[in-house]
Amino acid sequence: MAEGEPAALRRLGAALQAQHHSALAPFWNQILAQVDADRAIRARSVLDGGTDGLLQGFRPVLRWHPPVLEADYPVEKNVYLGGRGLLLQPSFFCLRRPVTVADDALTPVLVYPIEHTLGWALQNTGAEGDASLAALIGRTRAAILENVVMGATTGELAIRLDISGAAVSQHTAVLRQAGLLVSVRRGRYVLHTSTPTGIALLDGVRPSV
Repeated sequence: MAEGEPAALRRLGAALQAQHHSALAPFWNQILAQVDADRAIRARSVLDGGTDGLLQGFRPVLRWHPPVLEADYPVEKNVYLGGRGLLLQPSFFCLRRPVTVADDALTPVLVYPIEHTLGWALQNTGAEGDASLAALIGRTRAAILENVVMGATTGELAIRLDISGAAVSQHTAVLRQAGLLVSVRRGRYVLHTSTPTGIALLDGVRPSV
C-alpha cells in the first residue's frame, strides 16, 4: 500500500466498505441523531451565555478559565490560538478525552466526545417504525416535530403549544419510539431535537398547525 499498488489499494477499499456496511450503515441515522442533539445543545449554550457559556458547558471534558481552555489531552500539549479562533468538532467515536488537530498556519481543531443517550442503538431509524409512525397522525405531534428541528425543551414546547408538560412528555415519547426525535437531559431540563428521519418526514409533508 505504501507504494500505491492498485491491487492492494482496491483490497483495502473493499475491506473498508465491508466494515462500513456491517458496522456503521445499520446505525447511521442513530449516530447522526446523537451528533445533531449535541449540536443543538451547544447552539443553545451560545445563545444563553455566549462563548463563555459554550465553553463552560464542556465540563468536565474541558475547563474554561478565561483566557485559557484546559483539556486532558491524550498527550501533554499546548495550543496557542494567536487570534486564529478554535473549531469545535463533535465526535460520536471519540471517547472520554478530546483530541486536538493543530497546524500553525490553520485554525486549531478540537475534536470532542459527545454524550450518548442510553439505548441509542435500539432506537428506530424510521424504516422499522411503521407501527409507531401510524400513531403520529395528529396535529399536536406534527407541531412538536416542527418545533424541535432546532431543539426545544419540554417546558418550551408546553408554552408554545399551550398544553401541559405531561402531555408534551407523552407525545415526545411516541415520537422518540418512532425514531423521529432524540431527547437529551441537560441539568434540570430535557432537550428534544429532530432526527434525520424526522427532518426527512417534515421535508416531505409540512403539517399545518
